Amino acid sequence: MNPSDPGGGTKAPWADKEPHAAKVATSSEATLAPGLPTSASGLPTVAPGPSTAAPGVVTKAPWATAAPGESTAGPGVATKAPLATAGAHAPPPVPPTGVPKASSTPVLIKAPWEISQPHPAGATVPKPLHLSEPQMPQALPSRPPHGYKPAGKRIKSADDLKRCLESDVMRDFVAFILSLSEAVKGKKLSSAEAGAPVSPAITRLKNLLDLLSTWVDEIPPSQQSLRYGNPAYRTWFAKMQDSALHLVQSLLPEEGEGASSSGTAESAEGGSDAARTAERLKGCAVEVAPYLTESFGNATRIDYGTGHETNFCALLYCLARLGVVGEADREALVSVVFRKYLALMRKIQTTYWLEPAGSHGVWGLDDYQFLPFLWGASQLSGNPMIKPKSIHNQEIVEMYSDEYLYLACVRFVKQVKKGPFAETSPIINDISSVPSWNKVHGGMVKMYQVEVLSKFPIMQHFLFGSLLPFPE
Repeated sequence: MNPSDPGGGTKAPWADKEPHAAKVATSSEATLAPGLPTSASGLPTVAPGPSTAAPGVVTKAPWATAAPGESTAGPGVATKAPLATAGAHAPPPVPPTGVPKASSTPVLIKAPWEISQPHPAGATVPKPLHLSEPQMPQALPSRPPHGYKPAGKRIKSADDLKRCLESDVMRDFVAFILSLSEAVKGKKLSSAEAGAPVSPAITRLKNLLDLLSTWVDEIPPSQQSLRYGNPAYRTWFAKMQDSALHLVQSLLPEEGEGASSSGTAESAEGGSDAARTAERLKGCAVEVAPYLTESFGNATRIDYGTGHETNFCALLYCLARLGVVGEADREALVSVVFRKYLALMRKIQTTYWLEPAGSHGVWGLDDYQFLPFLWGASQLSGNPMIKPKSIHNQEIVEMYSDEYLYLACVRFVKQVKKGPFAETSPIINDISSVPSWNKVHGGMVKMYQVEVLSKFPIMQHFLFGSLLPFPE
């Protein structure tokens, strides 16, 4: 008998709440009052009142917290061991007024993308969840009236974020992500280069990322005792930042090359497509360069996260707006360019050990990336051999990770995180129970909008300009 527990029963060790223990939703409560008499069986009798765990309550994981008004009770599941259950032989307590009765319907654990974290300063920011149709952005017909200016940060408050999320600009950005997702649906990474040669624009993007990778080789990590935050990363970043304008200019079509691989024809007025493209692109590098520098982490904090990944996606969006890449490049933008970008970032992460920016720890999808899970799930849609649960088969992961982004992410996580996968990556582990890749992909789209695009700490670093304008 624990003297500090006047009610009598000593809790079983497994009944103690852990740091990340789920909140128990109860429809009625009962507590033990000090000095209660015991029954003939030796157990304390319980007066009607609050209960530590109502009969039939299902304990949910932290990401499965019930929404307001949602019943969380399920029949036949106890949340505590018998020793810790209050009032084992007591009559059912009377629910307080206004509290709904426990539902007899079994409770379904919500997928991670069903839950959103609160926003700072009590701001009410809606879930965007744009029902966008997959679509590439329209290329600018001409240069902006006032020319190009460096892209900059415009989200300074929760109201700014709300305005951004409700705008057509963000709807178009989501449509671009979905368009790339549609382009790789059911396809291996190697299929993009297996057929016709990729466009010159894709080749230039590959060459840029290859160059940045060679700079990592030329700038080795400094010797230090700390694992994370190697200062040599700042040297690499400074070199990339100083060269950003030149690097972006190297992505633009050469004189006389014409438009993107979307292949616009000669204009009816007789002006060549190449001439119009050159005029439209004149001076654009100054606006696009900041997207490049924001794609590879932060040199001050020596960290990297999904916000930087989103700015790289915005870089690709801007190139589409400029007409540098087009419809015919969609698959290669994921299978060739983004794959190369992902390899570069993993090389940077394991060389300089960047801190995860804004990571949720084990309760996040991944410390650094999100889009490869989204596009990777699309790749695997309809695959007859590889199921979501196949991530637990190490042979399948090793065999197919070079062809599917999702499996490559799982392999990388298992390489850098030590311990049982269910403990180091519980979100990915739980998603493996979803029955189909189509459902995983749909959930990833929702989760990306809720956990990345609608998060102020992430989107305050998102860049806007004439190509991706901030809604006024």
